Amino acid sequence: MRRSTAAAVGTLTGAALIIGVRLSVSAPVVTAAPPAVDVANNDLGPDPEPSKSSGKKKEKEENGDDNSGTAGGGSGLTDGTYKGKPVRNPYGTVQVSIRVTDGKIAKVAATFPTTGESATINPAAVPQLKEQTLKAQSADIDAVSGATVTSKSYVESLQAALDEANA
Repeated sequence: MRRSTAAAVGTLTGAALIIGVRLSVSAPVVTAAPPAVDVANNDLGPDPEPSKSSGKKKEKEENGDDNSGTAGGGSGLTDGTYKGKPVRNPYGTVQVSIRVTDGKIAKVAATFPTTGESATINPAAVPQLKEQTLKAQSADIDAVSGATVTSKSYVESLQAALDEANA
């Protein structure tokens, strides 16, 4: 009788401990990421010649020339500084800005999340994305391995900036 009583008490105590531990464990608290920061401080600076897309359209209509605002007329980009739309992802927000000079992308800046895992991934990935952008002169660039989400957000924001430069 003593053994069965001891076994029953041990079983009940163990079950109570397991249930107590499970009830005390809560889901991790998810907090919003702080605003994105351009840690490389790649501010594009002031735009030497502010350009407006409506002015370009007027020039096209008046001149009948699709290459106005560009030197050489190859890319169709109008000189100026353009900001892509901010693209949110589970880790924060990525936003790309470009400076177009002589119809080509001359400089790229990006803001990106720098907390949690993003603090180790993004500062290494974003410079690679910028380099690819300058080389390709388009948003047709490869994702950086290990930074797939950031790469997708970067490309989406970059494409929005390029669309604005083409307007």
